[in-house]
Amino acid sequence: MLKVARYAAQATHAGARVHREAPAQGRSEYQRDRDRIIHSTAFRRLEYKTQVFVNHEGDLFRTRLTHSLEVAQISRSIARQLHLDEDLTEAITLAHDLGHTPFGHAGQDALNACMKPYGGFEHNLQSLRVVDHLEQRYGGFDGLNLTFETREGILKHCSRKNALRLGAVAERFIKRRRPSLEAQLVNLSDELAYNNHDVDDGLRSGLVTMEQLTTVPIFRQHQTLALKDFPELNGRRLVHETVRRMISTLVSDLTRQSLANIRMHAPQSADDVRRLPLLIAFSPRIEKQQIELKQFLRINLYQHYRVARMSSKARRIIADLFNALLAEPKLLPPDFQARAREDKPRAIADYIAGMTDRYAMLEHRRLFAVEPV
Repeated sequence: MLKVARYAAQATHAGARVHREAPAQGRSEYQRDRDRIIHSTAFRRLEYKTQVFVNHEGDLFRTRLTHSLEVAQISRSIARQLHLDEDLTEAITLAHDLGHTPFGHAGQDALNACMKPYGGFEHNLQSLRVVDHLEQRYGGFDGLNLTFETREGILKHCSRKNALRLGAVAERFIKRRRPSLEAQLVNLSDELAYNNHDVDDGLRSGLVTMEQLTTVPIFRQHQTLALKDFPELNGRRLVHETVRRMISTLVSDLTRQSLANIRMHAPQSADDVRRLPLLIAFSPRIEKQQIELKQFLRINLYQHYRVARMSSKARRIIADLFNALLAEPKLLPPDFQARAREDKPRAIADYIAGMTDRYAMLEHRRLFAVEPV
């Protein structure tokens, strides 16, 4: 096990689990968290949940699972250079999307609209709900019973109202404190990964072109460097070489700027980190380029009419399912019917959020198609 810095989370002093358990044998507490996440049902479902392109649109587009693995690879590599706890970083990464609905952000927006009269829906809160309550794997407790640091890292956003309800794990949102450096790192590694793989998927789909992307400074710079080294390069290999170089630059910049911030503020413990400004950051120049890339993707990919059509279908599927189940909760599977007796809307939201893209489409056909399914 690699030695971590004083400012990193310390596995030997990991925050308590909600339910008391004997210490982990042969692995750290954060390794145990990571292993429980990987073996969870919710993690396996990520294979068939949308990132941008719905599962049936192609076998080579990213899914929530492949996205999570890419973020884990990036964040763990940087964590090693920053002397952070790699296992905590990986655990947070692999769990951060467990609460995502089918159909990506369109699905989340639709479910949030359905749940607005009942407290709303937010995927970060749902990810925490999955690991705290919804997974059913252990004899002594519901959920995965993860350490405080992993649970806190999953909770990227939280309103004051929800923070008061959640207690200690969300206390930092009330006290205006920062999360661990490991959690900060996952947040930016997530952004780094999805910007770059959305470039790759956008080009693969044909919804954006190389010519369009050359208007984005960070892409143009790295494509130029790739062609300087390999003048004959074209097609998919040029795309891969350009994106690979972009990721390398972003990882190097994030590492360098974060180390500079840590040295400037000199935290002596993980508790010190909580009282300081965010220390994991891109340099101002690279942050500006990241924003330019995000703006390009929003206009040219996420708002593309073909993506908008699928998003529109997704919203109708989610709304149809929610309204049908709310009107007739007996249509729910038996275990969700039992939960619905306590809180019907939330039980329905749990059921829908747990669906994969293709299961949601199948369930919609089962409930609404007139032909046999």
